[in-house]
Formats: sequence, C-alpha cells, structure tokens
Amino acid sequence: MPLRKFPLEKEKSMSRKSIHRLLLIAAISYFSALAAPVLAQDKPVKTPEQQDAENIADLVLANHIIADQGVVDGFGHVSVRSVKNPNHYFISRSRAPALVTADDIMEYDLDDNAIDPRGRSSYLERFIHSEIYKVRPDVQAVIHSHSAAVIPFGVSDVPLKPISHMGGFLISAVPVFEIRETGGNETDMLIRNKALGAALAAKLGSGSVALMRGHGDVVVGRSLKTAVFHAVYTEQNARLQAEALRLGGKITFLNEVEAAKIGAQNDVLVERPWEIWKNQAMSHAAQK
Repeated sequence: MPLRKFPLEKEKSMSRKSIHRLLLIAAISYFSALAAPVLAQDKPVKTPEQQDAENIADLVLANHIIADQGVVDGFGHVSVRSVKNPNHYFISRSRAPALVTADDIMEYDLDDNAIDPRGRSSYLERFIHSEIYKVRPDVQAVIHSHSAAVIPFGVSDVPLKPISHMGGFLISAVPVFEIRETGGNETDMLIRNKALGAALAAKLGSGSVALMRGHGDVVVGRSLKTAVFHAVYTEQNARLQAEALRLGGKITFLNEVEAAKIGAQNDVLVERPWEIWKNQAMSHAAQK
C-alpha cells in the first residue's frame, strides 16, 4: 500500500493541475469572447460632415505646403471634393496659396456656383477643377500650378518621364494641353470657361498629370495628400530630368514594372512627407 500511495497522489496532483489549466483556458476564452466585439471595432466612423471639416483643414495646409515647396507662388490653386456631396468641391477664394486661411475656403457645385460667396471673389480658372471632377469620380483633389520646372516640357517635344523613383506615377505618357486647339490663337492662356476646362479634363484622361503649354500643369490624386505628393514630385522630377538632359548622353528612366510597384505605395507613403512638409510650412510661416 505505501508503494501505491505516492503514484496516486501524483496522479491526483496532475489531475488538479490539468483542471486548473483547463479552467484558466476557459476563463481566458470567455473574457476574450466578451472583449472581442470591442477590440474588433474599427475607429469610430466619421460622419461626412466631420470628414469635410478635416478635408477643409487639410486644404488650408495643402495651400501652404505647395507654396512652401515651390510648386506655386502667388498663383495656383488646390481643391478637394466634398464627402457629403461629391458633386461639390472646396477651394479657397481668389488668394495667394501661402496666405489661405480656413475663412477663405468656399464651396462650389460642379457648375462652379459658389454656395455661400459672402462677397468673396473666385479663382478665374476654377473650371479646371469642376470639369475634372465631372469626368473623374476617382479624383478627390485637383491642383493647378505654374510649376516652373515643368514649363520647358510643355513647350518642347521632350516628354516628361519618370527619372526618379518618387516620380513613378509619371510612367503613363504625360499629355500636353494646347489651349489653341480649343480656344484659338488669341486666348490669355487661362482656363476661363467650361469648354476650356472640359478640353483640359479630356487631355488629362485617366492620368495623374497634364502639362499646359506655356502655363504650368494640372495634377490630381485619389486623396488631397496624394495630389500634393504628385504636385511636389512632378516639380522635382522635371528638375532632375532637365539636369540629366544637360549632362548629355543616354538617360535611363524607370520602366513600367518599377513605376507600378512604386506607384502602388504612394497612398501609404504620402503620410511621411506630408508630416514633414506640414511642419516645415508651419515653421516658415511662423518665422515671417
């Protein structure tokens, strides 16, 4: 009997441990199940009004960023589509981008009528924005600039092509809009009406960038931040390509596979430069 006693106690002890372990697992599973609905929940869903409010705040920043990055000077403008009403868009009153505040932001319908003008003046070329939004439901933001580095590529037969990995979105042939084809030979180069805006939108097609001969460019994005990303790196790519051309010799551009892999990351990567661009713009504004 004494020889049998120890194994029995050991078996009882092991059994108690097993039971405790099972109870612990059951308790963890139970409380995990209770917590799962809470943990599984996404961030609180924002209302369209809240999303529009955030986009307006970012629109003010976007104006300052593209000015600070040298994409625009006293001229140029950026807009963002309304979430609440996709047939409306937000854009500043006619003002230099570096000076734009939240009070300057106006709402327009796609016929370019201001919803609440309050005596504020409108950009003459707002037709660029409305006509692109009409034909490109994927586009959430539009930027028009007089980006100096792109001008040479709009007046020569040298195509703008991706030379830098950050310019991968330029892999599709970048078209050049010739205003004379729609407006004749006596325009002031500005997109002053819907016919010219529609022609520019058609020239842009499904791309991200269209050059405007002797004028600048128009850049779009699936988000406001992506549009800013495209505007900044179009300017940068144009400068780099011009430098490479001055060196002479053969230039090696990105191929389609390289560009596609890079382009697929843009909507995620944009948060990194946006943060530093925002900080730089705010810092430089504070120093003035």
